[in-house]
Amino acid sequence: MKLVTVAEMRAIEQEADSGGLTYAKMMENAGQGLAKAIQGTAYGQVEEPEILALVGPGNNGGDALVALSVLAANGWETRACIVARDPASDPLVTRFKEAGGDVFQAGSDVGYSQLKAFVESADVLLDGLLGTGLRLPLKDESRLILETARSVIDKMEWPPLVVAVDCPSGVDCDSGEAAEACLPADRTFTMAAVKQGLLKFPACRLTGELDMVGIGPIDELRSWQALRHEVADAAIVRAILPARPLDAHKGTFGTALVAAGSVNFTGAAYLAGEAAYRVGAGLVTLAVPEPLHAALAGQFPEATWILLPHQTGVIAREAAEVLLAYLGKATALLVGPGLGMEETTGEFLEGILARRHQSKKASGRMGFVQTGGADKDTTSGELPPLVLDADALKHLAKIPNWHRQVPAMAVLTPHPGEMAVLSGLKIEVIQKERRKVASHYAEEWGHVVVLKGAFTVIAAPDGRTTTVPVATPALARAGSGDVLAGLIAGLRAQGVEAYDAARAGAWIHARAGLSAMDAMGSAASVLAGDILDSVVDVIAEVQ
Repeated sequence: MKLVTVAEMRAIEQEADSGGLTYAKMMENAGQGLAKAIQGTAYGQVEEPEILALVGPGNNGGDALVALSVLAANGWETRACIVARDPASDPLVTRFKEAGGDVFQAGSDVGYSQLKAFVESADVLLDGLLGTGLRLPLKDESRLILETARSVIDKMEWPPLVVAVDCPSGVDCDSGEAAEACLPADRTFTMAAVKQGLLKFPACRLTGELDMVGIGPIDELRSWQALRHEVADAAIVRAILPARPLDAHKGTFGTALVAAGSVNFTGAAYLAGEAAYRVGAGLVTLAVPEPLHAALAGQFPEATWILLPHQTGVIAREAAEVLLAYLGKATALLVGPGLGMEETTGEFLEGILARRHQSKKASGRMGFVQTGGADKDTTSGELPPLVLDADALKHLAKIPNWHRQVPAMAVLTPHPGEMAVLSGLKIEVIQKERRKVASHYAEEWGHVVVLKGAFTVIAAPDGRTTTVPVATPALARAGSGDVLAGLIAGLRAQGVEAYDAARAGAWIHARAGLSAMDAMGSAASVLAGDILDSVVDVIAEVQ
């Protein structure tokens, strides 16, 4: 799904209209699609379902009237509360009446008695009162209508399903601001593209489940093709996930090498490594401080191991030489989960990035993999595709011109605090304009930036961005980021390019968080391991 500003959507509609896809035709397509979507809800399966629509003067009101006419023809009992439209001269209202619909005008509804009664009896309340061009504050009439409907719903034991047309009425679709009277939707069907304000606070709390309805063939429009911002969905991720041919072997799906862990953060390496396996990597090798091996090996028999030199349980500076000796078969390298912030570990990262060490066969005491030793053809120390996460990002920030030392198109996965350390910006500035900040630094640094948090943003150096349409406290748990980093590394190991690996991994991770929350019954009870367990279900559903 595309992510647009209100101005961008207007330009698309104007170009479409000029090219022969008229506004009337776009409205017809949108209304037909909306009716089909409503018919697809549970209420479409009951006898004589009842729907009430709040119909304003704009395009959203027109979409609602088209949808009502279709639903009336399909046996629904349909009513429209008309606001600032002239029923006598409006062909959409006339069409709706001819289909058997009932119309009443809000301005003539004394005390909103009809509105209250019909909200109480409706199975579905269709909100087409206000559109995407709204600027706050609300006018009194709109505010009173929304407040009336909301007050009735709040008192109902079995309230109607609230469906918003394009956006909940009262939302600023650019800024995400929302009027206090805004009617929260259970589902929002946005037209053609997601308006950016719907993925900002507080508007996102009011949209409910977000889906899209088409307006007609617009893919070839120049204004559409110029869009650089997307919203991740199952279709995008399905197209990214690598095929699993029947004649495959483990080498087909690459080797993810994970340098992670310390005595204080033992589980980070396990979470990242298993996530890389679960997303499809053929082999996962964990490079960990030697004392961690005994604790992890019994839990993770599928992994192979490189035991790194350490200082009191954290990866030491000289471990860079050992790791570089084993890069020959690695098709992706993840560095960061659970490293800790000790100076010697920072020097380890510097050693990897500097590629100062000519690879040589590591001693059997400090490193081993399934082949029994380092790859003899590894001589340059050149790094495979790189994912940098967690403490590795904080260590990076201490290296002058670090972004020039990191191989091109690495994937960086900062949360807002880590982004503040890397960029020098305050967290409040980052959070206020997440997409702009991620995009700016992806271009400046020349790497893919995954700015984690509510509505994770993935930004590529060429200006493309993808926003994950999920905000849930289920992901706000220690170890959650380790799972995400492992997913991205596992996809990189399979040859998925950096930007696609990051956005597919972030979407799978977010959906797994929601799935884990459903399974646990509460966001507060979700652990990182629960998110990891749910990855399997998410991938099964999307494939």
